[in-house]
Amino acid sequence: MITRWMVRRLDDRLGFSPVARSGLNKVFPDHWTFMMGEIALYSFTYLVLSGVFLTLFFDASTTRTTYEGGYAPLAGSEVSAAYASSVQLSMDVRFGLVARQSHHWAALLFTGAIVVHLCRIFFTGAFRRPRGVNWVVGVTLLVLAIANGFAGYSLADDLLSGTGLRVANAVLLSIPVVGAWAEFLAFGGEFPAEAMIPRLYVVHILVVPALIVTLITAHMVILVRQKHSHFPGPGRTDTNVVGSRLWPGYAVRSLGLLFAVVALCLLLGGLVQINPIWLWGPFEPGSATAPSQPDWYVGWLDGALRLWPAWEPIVFGHRLPALFVPAIVLPGLTFLGLYLYPLLERLMTGDRAPHQVLQRPRERPGRVAFGVAALTFYGLLLTAFSIDVVSKFTGIPVYLLIYTFRVAVPALPVVTGLVAFVLARALRDSGADGFLALTWADVRGALRRRKPVPEAPSATEEPREAAPEEPDEEREPEQAEPEPVRVPAGPVP
Repeated sequence: MITRWMVRRLDDRLGFSPVARSGLNKVFPDHWTFMMGEIALYSFTYLVLSGVFLTLFFDASTTRTTYEGGYAPLAGSEVSAAYASSVQLSMDVRFGLVARQSHHWAALLFTGAIVVHLCRIFFTGAFRRPRGVNWVVGVTLLVLAIANGFAGYSLADDLLSGTGLRVANAVLLSIPVVGAWAEFLAFGGEFPAEAMIPRLYVVHILVVPALIVTLITAHMVILVRQKHSHFPGPGRTDTNVVGSRLWPGYAVRSLGLLFAVVALCLLLGGLVQINPIWLWGPFEPGSATAPSQPDWYVGWLDGALRLWPAWEPIVFGHRLPALFVPAIVLPGLTFLGLYLYPLLERLMTGDRAPHQVLQRPRERPGRVAFGVAALTFYGLLLTAFSIDVVSKFTGIPVYLLIYTFRVAVPALPVVTGLVAFVLARALRDSGADGFLALTWADVRGALRRRKPVPEAPSATEEPREAAPEEPDEEREPEQAEPEPVRVPAGPVP
Protein backbone atom coordinates (compact mmCIF):
# COMPACT_ATOMS: atom_id res chain seq x y z
CA MET A 1 0.00 0.00 0.00
CA ILE A 2 2.77 2.44 0.89
CA THR A 3 4.59 1.66 -2.35
CA ARG A 4 1.45 2.18 -4.42
CA TRP A 5 0.77 5.46 -2.63
CA MET A 6 4.34 6.68 -3.32
CA VAL A 7 4.15 5.67 -6.97
CA ARG A 8 0.86 7.49 -7.44
CA ARG A 9 2.19 10.64 -5.80
CA LEU A 10 5.27 10.59 -8.04
CA ASP A 11 3.08 10.03 -11.06
CA ASP A 12 0.90 12.98 -10.11
CA ARG A 13 3.96 15.23 -10.05
CA LEU A 14 6.08 13.75 -12.86
CA GLY A 15 3.49 12.16 -15.13
CA PHE A 16 5.65 9.19 -16.03
CA SER A 17 2.85 6.62 -16.45
CA PRO A 18 2.32 7.28 -20.20
CA VAL A 19 6.04 6.93 -20.79
CA ALA A 20 6.18 3.74 -18.71
CA ARG A 21 3.14 2.30 -20.50
CA SER A 22 4.67 3.04 -23.88
CA GLY A 23 8.01 1.56 -22.81
CA LEU A 24 6.48 -1.65 -21.47
CA ASN A 25 4.68 -2.10 -24.80
CA LYS A 26 7.85 -1.93 -26.89
CA VAL A 27 8.19 -4.97 -29.12
CA PHE A 28 11.45 -6.88 -29.49
CA PRO A 29 12.23 -9.61 -32.05
CA ASP A 30 12.39 -13.15 -30.66
CA HIS A 31 15.38 -14.40 -32.68
CA TRP A 32 18.29 -15.48 -30.46
CA THR A 33 20.92 -13.56 -32.43
CA PHE A 34 19.50 -10.28 -31.11
CA MET A 35 20.74 -11.33 -27.66
CA MET A 36 24.39 -10.79 -28.61
CA GLY A 37 24.09 -7.07 -27.97
CA GLU A 38 22.52 -7.76 -24.58
CA ILE A 39 25.38 -10.09 -23.64
CA ALA A 40 27.79 -7.24 -24.37
CA LEU A 41 25.68 -4.86 -22.27
CA TYR A 42 25.49 -7.22 -19.30
CA SER A 43 29.21 -8.04 -19.52
CA PHE A 44 29.94 -4.32 -19.33
CA THR A 45 27.59 -4.03 -16.34
CA TYR A 46 29.56 -6.72 -14.53
CA LEU A 47 32.81 -5.03 -15.53
CA VAL A 48 31.67 -1.83 -13.84
CA LEU A 49 30.53 -3.59 -10.66
CA SER A 50 33.65 -5.75 -10.30
CA GLY A 51 35.86 -2.83 -11.29
CA VAL A 52 34.49 -0.72 -8.44
CA PHE A 53 35.48 -3.49 -6.04
CA LEU A 54 38.98 -3.75 -7.49
CA THR A 55 39.64 -0.01 -7.26
CA LEU A 56 39.22 -0.20 -3.48
CA PHE A 57 42.42 -2.24 -3.18
CA PHE A 58 44.55 -1.25 -6.19
CA ASP A 59 47.36 1.31 -5.86
CA ALA A 60 48.00 2.90 -9.29
CA SER A 61 51.60 3.94 -8.63
CA THR A 62 55.04 2.96 -9.84
CA THR A 63 56.61 3.92 -6.48
CA ARG A 64 59.00 1.20 -5.34
CA THR A 65 57.87 -0.67 -2.25
CA THR A 66 58.71 -3.87 -0.39
CA TYR A 67 56.22 -6.67 -0.85
CA GLU A 68 54.97 -7.99 2.48
CA GLY A 69 51.93 -9.99 1.38
CA GLY A 70 51.08 -13.65 1.76
CA TYR A 71 52.81 -14.91 -1.39
CA ALA A 72 56.04 -16.34 0.04
CA PRO A 73 58.22 -16.38 -3.13
CA LEU A 74 57.88 -12.58 -3.37
CA ALA A 75 58.35 -11.80 0.32
CA GLY A 76 60.84 -8.96 0.81
CA SER A 77 61.09 -8.19 -2.92
CA GLU A 78 61.24 -4.57 -4.03
CA VAL A 79 58.45 -4.07 -6.56
CA SER A 80 56.14 -1.29 -7.74
CA ALA A 81 53.14 -0.39 -5.62
CA ALA A 82 50.85 -1.36 -8.51
CA TYR A 83 52.29 -4.86 -8.71
CA ALA A 84 52.37 -5.32 -4.93
CA SER A 85 48.72 -4.29 -4.57
CA SER A 86 47.69 -6.57 -7.45
CA VAL A 87 49.35 -9.60 -5.87
CA GLN A 88 47.95 -8.75 -2.43
CA LEU A 89 44.52 -8.35 -3.98
CA SER A 90 44.86 -11.85 -5.44
CA MET A 91 46.32 -13.55 -2.37
CA ASP A 92 45.19 -11.69 0.75
CA VAL A 93 41.82 -10.04 -0.02
CA ARG A 94 38.73 -12.17 0.45
CA PHE A 95 37.05 -12.67 -2.95
CA GLY A 96 39.90 -10.66 -4.48
CA LEU A 97 41.22 -13.33 -6.84
CA VAL A 98 37.72 -14.25 -8.05
CA ALA A 99 36.91 -10.58 -8.61
CA ARG A 100 40.11 -9.91 -10.54
CA GLN A 101 39.89 -13.01 -12.71
CA SER A 102 36.15 -12.66 -13.36
CA HIS A 103 36.76 -9.01 -14.29
CA HIS A 104 39.32 -10.19 -16.84
CA TRP A 105 36.97 -12.86 -18.23
CA ALA A 106 34.14 -10.32 -18.46
CA ALA A 107 36.39 -8.04 -20.52
CA LEU A 108 37.06 -10.87 -22.97
CA LEU A 109 33.35 -11.69 -23.12
CA PHE A 110 32.42 -8.04 -23.63
CA THR A 111 34.74 -7.63 -26.61
CA GLY A 112 33.78 -11.00 -28.06
CA ALA A 113 30.06 -10.25 -27.83
CA ILE A 114 30.59 -6.95 -29.67
CA VAL A 115 32.47 -8.76 -32.46
CA VAL A 116 29.75 -11.41 -32.84
CA HIS A 117 27.05 -8.73 -32.71
CA LEU A 118 28.77 -6.75 -35.47
CA CYS A 119 29.08 -9.94 -37.55
CA ARG A 120 25.33 -10.52 -37.24
CA ILE A 121 24.64 -6.94 -38.28
CA PHE A 122 27.07 -7.22 -41.20
CA PHE A 123 25.86 -10.50 -42.70
CA THR A 124 22.16 -9.60 -42.37
CA GLY A 125 22.50 -6.07 -43.76
CA ALA A 126 21.28 -4.42 -40.57
CA PHE A 127 23.66 -1.52 -41.22
CA ARG A 128 21.56 -0.28 -44.15
CA ARG A 129 19.47 2.86 -43.90
CA PRO A 130 18.36 4.13 -41.48
CA ARG A 131 20.78 2.31 -39.13
CA GLY A 132 24.09 3.60 -40.43
CA VAL A 133 24.61 5.74 -37.33
CA ASN A 134 24.21 2.76 -35.03
CA TRP A 135 26.78 0.85 -37.11
CA VAL A 136 29.28 3.66 -36.50
CA VAL A 137 28.42 3.58 -32.78
CA GLY A 138 29.00 -0.19 -32.67
CA VAL A 139 32.38 -0.01 -34.42
CA THR A 140 33.46 2.79 -32.06
CA LEU A 141 32.41 0.65 -29.08
CA LEU A 142 34.67 -2.13 -30.40
CA VAL A 143 37.61 0.30 -30.65
CA LEU A 144 37.00 1.53 -27.09
CA ALA A 145 36.60 -2.01 -25.76
CA ILE A 146 39.97 -3.03 -27.23
CA ALA A 147 41.68 0.12 -25.93
CA ASN A 148 40.23 -0.22 -22.44
CA GLY A 149 40.99 -3.91 -22.28
CA PHE A 150 44.63 -3.29 -23.12
CA ALA A 151 44.86 -0.43 -20.59
CA GLY A 152 43.37 -2.55 -17.81
CA TYR A 153 45.51 -5.56 -18.72
CA SER A 154 48.62 -3.36 -18.34
CA LEU A 155 47.82 -1.88 -14.91
CA ALA A 156 49.20 -4.76 -12.85
CA ASP A 157 52.77 -3.82 -13.90
CA ASP A 158 53.80 -7.48 -14.16
CA LEU A 159 56.39 -8.76 -16.60
CA LEU A 160 53.85 -9.94 -19.19
CA SER A 161 51.88 -6.69 -19.32
CA GLY A 162 55.13 -4.71 -19.21
CA THR A 163 56.29 -6.58 -22.32
CA GLY A 164 53.05 -5.56 -24.03
CA LEU A 165 53.57 -1.93 -23.00
CA ARG A 166 57.10 -2.05 -24.41
CA VAL A 167 55.65 -3.23 -27.74
CA ALA A 168 53.06 -0.43 -27.62
CA ASN A 169 55.82 2.08 -26.91
CA ALA A 170 57.80 0.83 -29.92
CA VAL A 171 54.68 1.07 -32.09
CA LEU A 172 54.16 4.71 -31.10
CA LEU A 173 57.81 5.51 -31.82
CA SER A 174 57.45 3.97 -35.29
CA ILE A 175 55.08 6.77 -36.37
CA PRO A 176 57.10 9.20 -38.50
CA VAL A 177 57.54 12.79 -37.29
CA VAL A 178 55.10 12.65 -34.35
CA GLY A 179 56.12 9.31 -32.81
CA ALA A 180 58.18 10.74 -29.97
CA TRP A 181 55.45 13.25 -29.11
CA ALA A 182 52.85 10.47 -29.04
CA GLU A 183 55.06 8.44 -26.69
CA PHE A 184 55.44 11.32 -24.23
CA LEU A 185 51.71 12.03 -24.36
CA ALA A 186 50.76 8.41 -23.69
CA PHE A 187 53.40 7.46 -21.12
CA GLY A 188 54.32 10.79 -19.59
CA GLY A 189 57.98 10.54 -20.58
CA GLU A 190 60.54 8.15 -21.95
CA PHE A 191 59.52 4.52 -21.40
CA PRO A 192 59.19 3.33 -18.66
CA ALA A 193 57.97 6.58 -17.12
CA GLU A 194 56.65 7.10 -13.61
CA ALA A 195 53.40 8.56 -14.96
CA MET A 196 52.73 5.48 -17.12
CA ILE A 197 50.54 3.49 -14.69
CA PRO A 198 48.62 6.51 -13.30
CA ARG A 199 47.74 7.67 -16.81
CA LEU A 200 46.59 4.20 -17.85
CA TYR A 201 44.54 4.03 -14.64
CA VAL A 202 42.69 7.27 -15.40
CA VAL A 203 42.03 6.14 -18.96
CA HIS A 204 40.83 2.71 -17.82
CA ILE A 205 38.44 3.65 -15.01
CA LEU A 206 37.26 7.10 -16.12
CA VAL A 207 37.82 8.30 -19.68
CA VAL A 208 37.00 5.20 -21.75
CA PRO A 209 34.16 3.89 -19.51
CA ALA A 210 32.50 7.33 -19.71
CA LEU A 211 32.71 7.19 -23.51
CA ILE A 212 31.35 3.62 -23.54
CA VAL A 213 28.39 4.59 -21.34
CA THR A 214 27.69 7.57 -23.59
CA LEU A 215 27.74 5.44 -26.74
CA ILE A 216 25.60 2.68 -25.20
CA THR A 217 23.06 5.31 -24.18
CA ALA A 218 23.10 6.79 -27.68
CA HIS A 219 22.71 3.29 -29.14
CA MET A 220 19.64 2.59 -26.99
CA VAL A 221 18.05 5.97 -27.77
CA ILE A 222 18.52 5.43 -31.51
CA LEU A 223 17.17 1.89 -31.18
CA VAL A 224 14.01 3.10 -29.42
CA ARG A 225 13.51 5.81 -32.03
CA GLN A 226 14.06 3.58 -35.06
CA LYS A 227 12.56 0.34 -33.65
CA HIS A 228 14.16 -3.09 -34.00
CA SER A 229 14.70 -4.75 -37.34
CA HIS A 230 13.52 -8.33 -37.87
CA PHE A 231 14.16 -11.32 -40.12
CA PRO A 232 11.92 -12.09 -43.14
CA GLY A 233 8.80 -14.07 -42.36
CA PRO A 234 5.00 -14.05 -42.41
CA GLY A 235 3.65 -10.65 -41.47
CA ARG A 236 7.07 -9.01 -41.32
CA THR A 237 7.32 -5.85 -43.42
CA ASP A 238 9.26 -2.61 -43.49
CA THR A 239 6.46 -0.89 -41.59
CA ASN A 240 6.02 -3.08 -38.49
CA VAL A 241 7.86 -4.98 -35.76
CA VAL A 242 7.03 -8.62 -34.95
CA GLY A 243 8.04 -10.13 -31.64
CA SER A 244 7.32 -10.04 -27.92
CA ARG A 245 6.38 -7.08 -25.76
CA LEU A 246 8.96 -5.85 -23.29
CA TRP A 247 6.76 -6.80 -20.35
CA PRO A 248 6.49 -9.49 -19.25
CA GLY A 249 7.86 -11.97 -21.81
CA TYR A 250 10.96 -10.25 -23.12
CA ALA A 251 11.91 -8.74 -19.74
CA VAL A 252 11.93 -12.16 -18.07
CA ARG A 253 14.15 -13.64 -20.77
CA SER A 254 16.48 -10.64 -20.64
CA LEU A 255 16.82 -10.81 -16.85
CA GLY A 256 17.57 -14.52 -17.15
CA LEU A 257 20.32 -13.70 -19.62
CA LEU A 258 21.73 -11.10 -17.20
CA PHE A 259 21.95 -13.66 -14.40
CA ALA A 260 23.50 -16.20 -16.79
CA VAL A 261 26.22 -13.75 -17.90
CA VAL A 262 27.09 -12.80 -14.31
CA ALA A 263 27.11 -16.47 -13.27
CA LEU A 264 29.39 -17.37 -16.20
CA CYS A 265 31.86 -14.59 -15.31
CA LEU A 266 31.96 -15.71 -11.67
CA LEU A 267 32.35 -19.37 -12.58
CA LEU A 268 35.22 -18.61 -14.94
CA GLY A 269 36.80 -16.30 -12.37
CA GLY A 270 36.64 -18.96 -9.68
CA LEU A 271 37.46 -22.09 -11.67
CA VAL A 272 39.61 -21.06 -14.68
CA GLN A 273 42.92 -19.35 -13.99
CA ILE A 274 43.82 -16.36 -16.15
CA ASN A 275 46.80 -13.99 -16.03
CA PRO A 276 48.57 -15.36 -12.91
CA ILE A 277 50.72 -12.26 -12.35
CA TRP A 278 52.51 -13.78 -9.35
CA LEU A 279 54.07 -16.31 -11.74
CA TRP A 280 55.16 -13.70 -14.29
CA GLY A 281 56.89 -11.56 -11.68
CA PRO A 282 57.24 -7.76 -11.59
CA PHE A 283 58.11 -5.78 -14.70
CA GLU A 284 61.80 -5.13 -15.26
CA PRO A 285 62.86 -3.09 -18.31
CA GLY A 286 65.69 -5.51 -19.11
CA SER A 287 63.51 -8.66 -19.01
CA ALA A 288 60.77 -10.14 -21.16
CA THR A 289 58.52 -13.17 -20.92
CA ALA A 290 58.92 -15.95 -23.44
CA PRO A 291 56.65 -17.17 -24.83
CA SER A 292 54.28 -14.24 -24.30
CA GLN A 293 50.89 -13.65 -25.89
CA PRO A 294 48.42 -10.82 -25.28
CA ASP A 295 44.67 -11.23 -24.96
CA TRP A 296 42.90 -12.37 -28.10
CA TYR A 297 41.42 -8.98 -29.03
CA VAL A 298 44.92 -7.62 -29.75
CA GLY A 299 46.36 -11.00 -30.73
CA TRP A 300 45.76 -10.33 -34.42
CA LEU A 301 48.04 -7.27 -34.18
CA ASP A 302 50.70 -9.34 -32.45
CA GLY A 303 50.40 -11.96 -35.19
CA ALA A 304 50.84 -9.29 -37.87
CA LEU A 305 53.98 -8.01 -36.10
CA ARG A 306 55.43 -11.53 -36.05
CA LEU A 307 54.77 -12.17 -39.74
CA TRP A 308 55.73 -8.83 -41.28
CA PRO A 309 59.22 -8.94 -42.83
CA ALA A 310 62.04 -6.59 -41.81
CA TRP A 311 61.18 -4.14 -44.59
CA GLU A 312 61.85 -0.45 -43.86
CA PRO A 313 61.20 1.68 -46.96
CA ILE A 314 62.01 5.39 -47.12
CA VAL A 315 58.96 7.56 -47.86
CA PHE A 316 59.28 11.33 -48.33
CA GLY A 317 62.68 11.24 -46.70
CA HIS A 318 61.50 9.33 -43.62
CA ARG A 319 62.41 5.72 -42.95
CA LEU A 320 59.32 3.70 -41.98
CA PRO A 321 60.20 1.18 -39.24
CA ALA A 322 59.10 -2.42 -39.74
CA LEU A 323 56.45 -1.97 -37.04
CA PHE A 324 54.64 0.83 -38.85
CA VAL A 325 52.70 -1.16 -41.47
CA PRO A 326 51.44 -4.08 -39.30
CA ALA A 327 50.78 -2.00 -36.16
CA ILE A 328 49.61 1.37 -37.56
CA VAL A 329 48.56 0.96 -41.19
CA LEU A 330 46.79 -2.41 -40.81
CA PRO A 331 44.53 -1.47 -37.84
CA GLY A 332 43.94 1.96 -39.37
CA LEU A 333 42.72 0.43 -42.64
CA THR A 334 40.75 -2.21 -40.74
CA PHE A 335 38.63 0.20 -38.75
CA LEU A 336 38.42 2.73 -41.59
CA GLY A 337 36.98 -0.06 -43.75
CA LEU A 338 34.49 -0.96 -41.02
CA TYR A 339 33.35 2.64 -40.72
CA LEU A 340 32.99 3.13 -44.47
CA TYR A 341 31.52 -0.24 -45.49
CA PRO A 342 27.83 0.81 -45.37
CA LEU A 343 28.63 3.76 -47.62
CA LEU A 344 30.68 1.62 -50.01
CA GLU A 345 27.95 -1.01 -50.33
CA ARG A 346 25.35 1.71 -50.88
CA LEU A 347 27.46 3.13 -53.72
CA MET A 348 27.94 -0.32 -55.30
CA THR A 349 24.31 -1.47 -55.06
CA GLY A 350 22.52 1.86 -55.35
CA ASP A 351 20.22 0.81 -52.50
CA ARG A 352 19.26 3.99 -50.65
CA ALA A 353 15.83 2.92 -49.39
CA PRO A 354 15.14 2.48 -45.67
CA HIS A 355 14.85 -1.15 -44.50
CA GLN A 356 13.14 -2.77 -41.54
CA VAL A 357 13.36 -6.37 -42.76
CA LEU A 358 16.80 -7.95 -42.60
CA GLN A 359 18.37 -9.94 -45.41
CA ARG A 360 19.27 -13.58 -45.23
CA PRO A 361 23.03 -13.83 -45.83
CA ARG A 362 22.46 -15.91 -48.95
CA GLU A 363 20.71 -12.97 -50.61
CA ARG A 364 24.06 -11.15 -50.89
CA PRO A 365 26.75 -13.68 -51.90
CA GLY A 366 29.27 -10.90 -52.50
CA ARG A 367 28.89 -9.58 -48.95
CA VAL A 368 29.16 -13.12 -47.55
CA ALA A 369 32.34 -13.73 -49.55
CA PHE A 370 33.92 -10.50 -48.35
CA GLY A 371 32.97 -11.17 -44.73
CA VAL A 372 34.25 -14.75 -44.73
CA ALA A 373 37.51 -13.70 -46.39
CA ALA A 374 38.01 -10.96 -43.78
CA LEU A 375 37.29 -13.34 -40.90
CA THR A 376 39.77 -15.84 -42.37
CA PHE A 377 42.42 -13.15 -42.72
CA TYR A 378 42.17 -11.93 -39.14
CA GLY A 379 41.70 -15.46 -37.84
CA LEU A 380 45.03 -16.46 -39.37
CA LEU A 381 46.72 -13.42 -37.83
CA LEU A 382 45.17 -14.35 -34.48
CA THR A 383 46.56 -17.87 -34.82
CA ALA A 384 49.99 -16.54 -35.79
CA PHE A 385 50.39 -14.76 -32.45
CA SER A 386 51.01 -18.21 -30.91
CA ILE A 387 53.59 -19.41 -33.41
CA ASP A 388 56.21 -20.00 -30.72
CA VAL A 389 53.77 -22.02 -28.60
CA VAL A 390 52.73 -24.09 -31.62
CA SER A 391 56.38 -24.72 -32.42
CA LYS A 392 57.08 -25.85 -28.86
CA PHE A 393 54.29 -28.44 -28.80
CA THR A 394 54.58 -29.66 -32.41
CA GLY A 395 58.33 -29.53 -32.95
CA ILE A 396 57.88 -27.58 -36.20
CA PRO A 397 60.60 -24.92 -36.58
CA VAL A 398 59.41 -21.37 -35.92
CA TYR A 399 60.72 -20.01 -39.20
CA LEU A 400 58.90 -22.72 -41.16
CA LEU A 401 55.66 -21.70 -39.45
CA ILE A 402 56.34 -18.03 -40.20
CA TYR A 403 56.92 -18.70 -43.92
CA THR A 404 53.80 -20.91 -44.03
CA PHE A 405 51.65 -18.19 -42.48
CA ARG A 406 53.14 -15.56 -44.77
CA VAL A 407 51.78 -17.56 -47.70
CA ALA A 408 48.49 -18.54 -46.03
CA VAL A 409 47.48 -15.08 -44.78
CA PRO A 410 47.10 -13.51 -48.28
CA ALA A 411 46.10 -16.73 -50.10
CA LEU A 412 43.66 -18.58 -47.86
CA PRO A 413 41.13 -15.71 -47.52
CA VAL A 414 40.76 -15.70 -51.31
CA VAL A 415 39.97 -19.41 -51.26
CA THR A 416 37.48 -19.24 -48.40
CA GLY A 417 35.85 -16.14 -49.90
CA LEU A 418 35.31 -17.89 -53.23
CA VAL A 419 33.92 -21.00 -51.53
CA ALA A 420 31.57 -18.87 -49.44
CA PHE A 421 30.45 -16.98 -52.55
CA VAL A 422 29.62 -20.19 -54.44
CA LEU A 423 27.78 -21.74 -51.50
CA ALA A 424 25.78 -18.58 -50.80
CA ARG A 425 24.82 -18.32 -54.47
CA ALA A 426 23.84 -22.00 -54.53
CA LEU A 427 21.64 -21.51 -51.47
CA ARG A 428 20.05 -18.43 -53.02
CA ASP A 429 19.35 -20.00 -56.40
CA SER A 430 18.20 -23.40 -55.14
CA GLY A 431 16.18 -22.24 -52.15
CA ALA A 432 17.67 -25.04 -50.04
CA ASP A 433 17.11 -24.88 -46.29
CA GLY A 434 20.82 -25.08 -45.47
CA PHE A 435 24.26 -26.27 -46.55
CA LEU A 436 23.44 -29.92 -45.83
CA ALA A 437 20.46 -29.71 -48.17
CA LEU A 438 22.58 -28.60 -51.14
CA THR A 439 23.32 -31.03 -53.96
CA TRP A 440 26.26 -31.13 -56.33
CA ALA A 441 23.89 -29.98 -59.06
CA ASP A 442 23.10 -26.85 -57.02
CA VAL A 443 26.80 -26.12 -56.56
CA ARG A 444 27.61 -26.69 -60.23
CA GLY A 445 24.72 -24.46 -61.20
CA ALA A 446 26.04 -21.71 -58.93
CA LEU A 447 29.43 -21.97 -60.62
CA ARG A 448 27.95 -21.64 -64.12
CA ARG A 449 25.29 -18.96 -63.80
CA ARG A 450 24.18 -16.04 -61.69
CA LYS A 451 20.52 -15.38 -61.07
CA PRO A 452 19.20 -12.00 -59.95
CA VAL A 453 18.71 -11.53 -56.24
CA PRO A 454 15.07 -12.34 -55.43
CA GLU A 455 12.88 -9.89 -53.62
CA ALA A 456 12.69 -10.27 -49.88
CA PRO A 457 9.65 -12.39 -48.89
CA SER A 458 8.18 -9.53 -46.93
CA ALA A 459 8.19 -7.14 -49.90
CA THR A 460 5.27 -8.89 -51.64
CA GLU A 461 3.31 -10.03 -48.61
CA GLU A 462 0.30 -8.16 -47.36
CA PRO A 463 1.06 -6.65 -43.93
CA ARG A 464 -1.08 -8.02 -41.17
CA GLU A 465 -3.01 -5.85 -38.82
CA ALA A 466 -0.80 -4.38 -36.11
CA ALA A 467 -1.50 -5.33 -32.52
CA PRO A 468 -2.89 -2.59 -30.29
CA GLU A 469 -0.49 -0.97 -27.85
CA GLU A 470 -2.76 -1.14 -24.81
CA PRO A 471 -0.92 -3.04 -22.06
CA ASP A 472 -4.06 -4.59 -20.62
CA GLU A 473 -5.01 -6.47 -23.79
CA GLU A 474 -3.44 -9.82 -24.53
CA ARG A 475 -3.75 -11.81 -27.74
CA GLU A 476 -5.42 -15.18 -27.41
CA PRO A 477 -3.10 -18.01 -28.50
CA GLU A 478 -4.00 -19.77 -31.74
CA GLN A 479 -1.84 -22.80 -30.92
CA ALA A 480 0.29 -23.97 -28.04
CA GLU A 481 2.43 -20.82 -28.28
CA PRO A 482 1.15 -17.21 -28.39
CA GLU A 483 1.21 -15.42 -31.69
CA PRO A 484 4.02 -12.84 -31.90
CA VAL A 485 3.01 -9.24 -31.39
CA ARG A 486 3.03 -7.02 -34.45
CA VAL A 487 3.09 -3.28 -34.00
CA PRO A 488 3.69 -0.48 -36.49
CA ALA A 489 7.30 0.59 -36.75
CA GLY A 490 6.35 4.22 -37.26
CA PRO A 491 7.96 6.58 -39.76
CA VAL A 492 11.51 5.67 -40.61
CA PRO A 493 13.74 8.76 -40.50
